Amino acid sequence: MDLSAMREEYMISGLSEEELKPGPFQQFESWFRQAMEGNMHTPNAMSVATVSPSGQPSLRTMLLKYFDERGFVFFTNYESRKAREMAENPRVALLFPWLDLERQVHITGTASKISHAESLKYFLSRPRGSQIGAWVSNQSSVITSRQMLLSKFDELKRKFQDGEVPIPSFWGGYRVEPDTFEFWQGRQYRLHDRFLYSRQDGGWKIERLAP
Repeated sequence: MDLSAMREEYMISGLSEEELKPGPFQQFESWFRQAMEGNMHTPNAMSVATVSPSGQPSLRTMLLKYFDERGFVFFTNYESRKAREMAENPRVALLFPWLDLERQVHITGTASKISHAESLKYFLSRPRGSQIGAWVSNQSSVITSRQMLLSKFDELKRKFQDGEVPIPSFWGGYRVEPDTFEFWQGRQYRLHDRFLYSRQDGGWKIERLAP
């Protein structure tokens, strides 16, 4: 299939250094609010890239659950492929593809587990079905059928029917502490605006990158 004729000019807006917030977390929050106000579908969806010990990258889409100046938090099974890879190499990359706004945000940083108390607080806020679902899946392992998952779900639903669902010991959150942020705004003729925030001397250096 030849896709070379598929083209789109990026005309929505530009991005200048004068518009940028002094810190990348403030800039991210500003763009995230605009994504929500623009009724984008799942603006907290992000690609999370990890690398295996052999150097093989892997990528998956996950949901950002909260962020502040300490970093970006997501939740997963501690026995999943991504968790195993982060245990070997905690360097990761995040990508927010806000294509409806002709924007992307690329973040690199270091992932580490959050506290049990922090994971528990979020777990208790989840719908009951999602709480049970965390128990069901031995994430990334080979399974024989979907019916096996559904049968296990029904079994655990009965097991926990008379009380709260406990948090699994093999499930919890990770926080990515960023080293760099790149804010990308599409522009006409592929002359995109790109600004890189990098940690420097306890603050952030801002540089414009060539498109």
